[in-house]
Amino acid sequence: MKENLVLLRNRDKQNMSDAAEYIATGGYKGLARALEMSGWDIIQELKAAGLRGRGGAGFPSWLKLKFAYDAVGDTKYIVCNADEGEPGTNKDRVLMLSDPHSLLEGMAIAGRAIGANRGYIYLRAEYPYVLPVLKQAIDSAKKHNWLGDDIQGSGFSFDISIRLGAGAYVCGEETALFESIEGRRGEPRLRPPYPANQGLFGKPTCLNNVETLANMSHILREGAEWYNTLGVEGSRGTKLFTVSGNVNNRGVYEFDMGINLKELIYDFCGGISDGHKLLAVQTGGASGAIINPDQIDFNLDIDHAAPGGGRLGCGTIFVVDDTNCVLDIVRNNMAFFCSESCGKCVPCREGTRRIFLLIDKICSGKGTVRDLKNIVDLANTIKIAAFCGLGHSSAVPVLSAIENFPDEFNSHLDGDYCACCARLERSVILDA
Repeated sequence: MKENLVLLRNRDKQNMSDAAEYIATGGYKGLARALEMSGWDIIQELKAAGLRGRGGAGFPSWLKLKFAYDAVGDTKYIVCNADEGEPGTNKDRVLMLSDPHSLLEGMAIAGRAIGANRGYIYLRAEYPYVLPVLKQAIDSAKKHNWLGDDIQGSGFSFDISIRLGAGAYVCGEETALFESIEGRRGEPRLRPPYPANQGLFGKPTCLNNVETLANMSHILREGAEWYNTLGVEGSRGTKLFTVSGNVNNRGVYEFDMGINLKELIYDFCGGISDGHKLLAVQTGGASGAIINPDQIDFNLDIDHAAPGGGRLGCGTIFVVDDTNCVLDIVRNNMAFFCSESCGKCVPCREGTRRIFLLIDKICSGKGTVRDLKNIVDLANTIKIAAFCGLGHSSAVPVLSAIENFPDEFNSHLDGDYCACCARLERSVILDA
């Protein structure tokens, strides 16, 4: 099993914030081609390529651009979500550090497509070391006239500004991100109106994440026909995967869409570390499903899921060995969602906290069957009643874990512990 390096093709090269170095690798050829095309033709090229969003939802990227293209307005914006707040996800960070100009080029292409002359990169607060790299790349692109006024004498102008986040996971939601850029508290907006019509500063806006925008530069350079040779039907191109946890070879890797999860863990990443057995895998970050070892033999593409609910999502693969307890993983997930809830809606603000307290009660051996039923009822309520995606997705790890690990949950009820926690309890007693 080998990686297919497209987005990460320059990861071992030096000084890639210099536009001259990027141009030497074929960079900005995609934008040069886009400058000779109409906005509509660019959108049709991306449609033919089958590019879909890499943030997790997999929405067709060309359609998002088309909505903004069709919107009426003299001022339009391209926004890059570089917040990457999903725990265990590092793909956009690696991409921005190793090939920042591919992001800038993709944003300029998207701007050309919808008729936008300004873009914003919303950078995660915990990435201060990425900021100078992006600034250097922007300055170098302007120096070589690939950003700024009258790019390459085409009459098209496009500039990019950077805005720093403040460590709020909820700002991964696009309208909360807009609120933050505009200087307000990051809370999601009521929709409609949708961002394509009234987004940033009330203007038509198209938002994508780093990986999605970088793909646009490669598609315009090599063409839609080439892009369709990568990946599988319905999920074209390559995908960046962040593999972490109890696995021998952790890191950020790039494979064609449709790679098998079991092969990725055991063949490429070397299996479970320290000779332990696999207990669980969480796909898609903290908001993804937690599946058991019998459910990992499936292909990672946008449309398919494991029987237990595991999906591609944002490409985060968290591997857990049998020295851990599944309930601890769920409890940590819910602690994260409690702390990151913006508090705007009751289902998320109160529901996530109540689930955390019930999970904590069960982890301590004091839970009952009734507590477990209440957790399921609360999670299902949040899933349909929360105001935004943060609340909706917080229910996924809870419900999937209960469904896929019933014995582990049941063994914690009525004053008992699972085998893992029982070992830890005995160890604490012996140490005392």
